[in-house]
Amino acid sequence: MSLDNKVAIVTGASRGVGRATALALAENGSAVVINGTNIQILEELAEEIETMGSESMIQAGDVTVPQTAKEVVESTINRFNKIDILVNNAGINRRSSTLDMTLEEWDEVLNVNLNANLYFSKAVLPHMINQNAGKIINVSSTAGKAVHRNAAPSYGTAKAGVNYLTMHLAMEGAPHNILVNGVCPGPIETDMSKQWSEEYHEQILQKIPLKRLGKPEDVANTILFLASEKSDFITGETININGGSFMN
Repeated sequence: MSLDNKVAIVTGASRGVGRATALALAENGSAVVINGTNIQILEELAEEIETMGSESMIQAGDVTVPQTAKEVVESTINRFNKIDILVNNAGINRRSSTLDMTLEEWDEVLNVNLNANLYFSKAVLPHMINQNAGKIINVSSTAGKAVHRNAAPSYGTAKAGVNYLTMHLAMEGAPHNILVNGVCPGPIETDMSKQWSEEYHEQILQKIPLKRLGKPEDVANTILFLASEKSDFITGETININGGSFMN
């Protein structure tokens, strides 16, 4: 799935799915603009990308600030003259009941998981419309499709919003050859899953028909497919990546 001469932006690229996605895109030829808040980790990732023979550019910043999206996009255009792919990956999770959750936590989760997707999509759309081409991939979750005891209401609400935003952007982008899709991971091996107790880990495995957690690369490979020309007749979809734990 060649991405030669393509330019991609990946938010939340410091670790997990974002890092794996940046590496997958770079391995297949794309220049990658990586966003996050930890400069040291981003520098290490940029070095790894460049050892693959692809270009990288670090654009650190808080995705919940609308100006960050504008600055990342402007810097990308100034250096590469175009943007072919946007991966809205930045996200956080909080685990609490409705009564235990504070309004500050509600706002925080929606700002990172939903509002940031809008900020970056709005920032890239004029450039993609101008070039009459583009791919936007939103990282959502199966929590946006089915209630989940292990997620705060803010998380599921934000991800459901991402799923709708994906469809709406796909509808608006279609006349301009802009394809917008999402991926909905289930349980994935990340820093967060390493904190689970052995008992909880086993409970999760019992709910997965394939009997294993996903890896960041499992999600990244699907994003790679959606970013490539192999998916050029797919738009407005949210693809489940969860070993069969949620099917629709």
